[in-house]
Amino acid sequence: MKQLWAPWRMAYIRSAHEENAPCLFCKIQNEKSDKVNLILARGKFSFVMMNKFPYTNGHLMVVPFQHTADLSKITNDELLEINHFIRLSCQILTEFCHPQGFNIGMNLGMVAGAGITEHLHQHIVPRWLGDTNFMPILTDTRIISESIETTYEELVKLLQKRTSSMFF
Repeated sequence: MKQLWAPWRMAYIRSAHEENAPCLFCKIQNEKSDKVNLILARGKFSFVMMNKFPYTNGHLMVVPFQHTADLSKITNDELLEINHFIRLSCQILTEFCHPQGFNIGMNLGMVAGAGITEHLHQHIVPRWLGDTNFMPILTDTRIISESIETTYEELVKLLQKRTSSMFF
């Protein structure tokens, strides 16, 4: 198995996570030190920042200003801006470090791998041929509990119910 080395993350792993500590994302969004906090851009509903403890060079995050761990609490306007920032982040990372692909996503909840569980955030991780994927390194296992076809049919039904009244 290949190894993924990110020794700078040990500072994050070893850092104490106090139970009543203020939310990191809420704290830094209210500070005026964007450079110190690695915030690259601010919008009306969200901001783009570099991950202080990245998995790879160029690891960015898009964070809504709203403090919530519940994706259903994010408004359509917030989602639109978050996606705008994701697209913009991919564009600037492509120009800057020429990745051959990206991992983009959220870890919702501790069991899903979220390091900061109380405030949603999207990761944008540039990837290159020859680097390694995260899940096989963590578990060396893939678990698929039902057929792709069955999952597709169920998801398509749910999406059709919800998108019939949406604007797109």
